[in-house]
Amino acid sequence: MGSRGAVLSPRHRRNVALLVRFGAVGASGVAVNLLTLVLLQRLGPHFDDAVAALGGTDYNLRWYHVYSTAAFLVANLTNFQLNRTWTFRSSGAASWAREYWPFLAVGLGVQVIGLALLTMLMHPHSPVSLPSEVFDDSSGLRNRLFWSQLVVIALVTPASFVLNKLWTFAAVRSWRLDLGP
Repeated sequence: MGSRGAVLSPRHRRNVALLVRFGAVGASGVAVNLLTLVLLQRLGPHFDDAVAALGGTDYNLRWYHVYSTAAFLVANLTNFQLNRTWTFRSSGAASWAREYWPFLAVGLGVQVIGLALLTMLMHPHSPVSLPSEVFDDSSGLRNRLFWSQLVVIALVTPASFVLNKLWTFAAVRSWRLDLGP
């Protein structure tokens, strides 16, 4: 029986390689995201405190929403640059701004979904909230926000990969085709 590489078509091998590189960039992005989150959490108000009421509801925008979004923005910028130059190798296909705005738009869309998931993991009355007996915020490794953010990142990454491959970095495929074999 042949090797696994012989079973996969060139297109599938390329997609697997892209996914591996995207995953490596993503891992560095997770580190940037979590480091930013921890830094903001240590320097700012308590993450569970309310920032603002959500117009006429019993719900509030909380600092963990702000911290998560700020951490996303920092990681998004670093991930974009690494994905642009290494994963999708698109730096010659389109201008930086032309690729960044779709990348940011995809990220913001995924971040909105992530904020909903984060809220469900953090809210004490949510059926999927992290158990306070384990995640009691007594130490860094028992911090609800840290682990909730990590779970959210793991859940939204596949959608981010597919949308960025199909939309943000789509110019790479047509640009390379124009160059010929």
